[in-house]
Amino acid sequence: MNDTPGWASPGSAPSDGQESGTPHAGDETGPPTRWSAQQPPPAQWSPPGAPQPPPGTPRSPVPAQPGPRPATGWGAPGPDGGPAWGGPPAAKPGVIPLRPLGIGELLDGSVSVLRAHWRTVLGVTVTVAAVSQIADLLMQRYLLPAPPQVDPSATPAQTLNQTADVLQSTMLTLLLSLGITLIGTLFTTAVLTVVVSRSVLGRDVSFRDAWREARPRLPQLVGLTLLLPLISCAILAVAILPGALSGSAGGVSLSVLLSLAALAVIIWLMVRFSLASPALMLERGGVIASMRRSAKLVRGAWWRTFGVLLLTLLLTFVVSMVIAIPFTLVATIAGGGSDLGSMLSGTTPDFGWTFLIITGIGAVISDALTLPFSAGVTVLLYVDRRIRREALDLELARAAGIPGYGPPRTPGPGHTGG
Repeated sequence: MNDTPGWASPGSAPSDGQESGTPHAGDETGPPTRWSAQQPPPAQWSPPGAPQPPPGTPRSPVPAQPGPRPATGWGAPGPDGGPAWGGPPAAKPGVIPLRPLGIGELLDGSVSVLRAHWRTVLGVTVTVAAVSQIADLLMQRYLLPAPPQVDPSATPAQTLNQTADVLQSTMLTLLLSLGITLIGTLFTTAVLTVVVSRSVLGRDVSFRDAWREARPRLPQLVGLTLLLPLISCAILAVAILPGALSGSAGGVSLSVLLSLAALAVIIWLMVRFSLASPALMLERGGVIASMRRSAKLVRGAWWRTFGVLLLTLLLTFVVSMVIAIPFTLVATIAGGGSDLGSMLSGTTPDFGWTFLIITGIGAVISDALTLPFSAGVTVLLYVDRRIRREALDLELARAAGIPGYGPPRTPGPGHTGG
């Protein structure tokens, strides 16, 4: 959306000490105007028709004026208990007001996107989630080998071999499922980023328009999505390798300590690069440029960004569990309870078609609700950071055609309209 007004990154990168655009904190003004100490006496008012005193008659003293009231400020009670003047309300052409956003407004804005464009959003997420679940189900039933059985009466050596077989089977299943999920997430992220960005400007968007605008950015988005996990795996491997090569008990302890340190570094980097995806889609930069852009936007607000992302993750997890648990119980009852009995007895359950289909339906519903919510929060967090650092709200208001912000800019070549 580089050709859409307001989304292009600033032409010159602002330095650390001075942000580009108009800051939201008021600039320092000059010294107040000084008035002369000698002022004419205040005139007294008398009702019409009242007799006027003769010249030279001393006037009655003027009652003392009350002292200056404290400044009301933004949102404070006004003088004499009246309402306060908080300045003009921020323009709101779409799902959010064009000003720095609070955490509640980020979450509410994401839900508002789902309400305003539910046909497009649910059409994308339900389709992608259903295709992903069907592919995952068919892969588990026909492509992957049957999970190995664990013998409770096996010797320690046999138990170790069985555990290794179970871990190998589990890792293979997780990797293939992760690949399917990654493909679906790429598609939904690309389309939903466009939908959310149009919602900020109050513009309608269809799936065809969103896909036409997002499709050219998919190769770069694939590269970004693959690069971030590779960075995490490389950091973790570097932490584990020294202890693993030593082969001693001290090496194991060293690996554990270095792994914890590596985990902290990975979390710090993932939060630092968390806005790279919307930056890549909306500013049309490269993979590395988008990562640098995200690091720049998060700078100075890492803990706030971390808190918003963590809260979003917790909310999506709770919603997923609330939806998944009833479907899992129904699937277990429909399967005769044999799967639950197998899990309680310590043997590997053989989930049948009934169980997989019912839990798959629950997963589709869960993904259809949580994917647009998490994607919306990330895009709106990106918008919030640019509003705070670069006064993007002025550009967005101008792009939305709000009176008083100047005429909208003419879209560049290739703009899909809005």
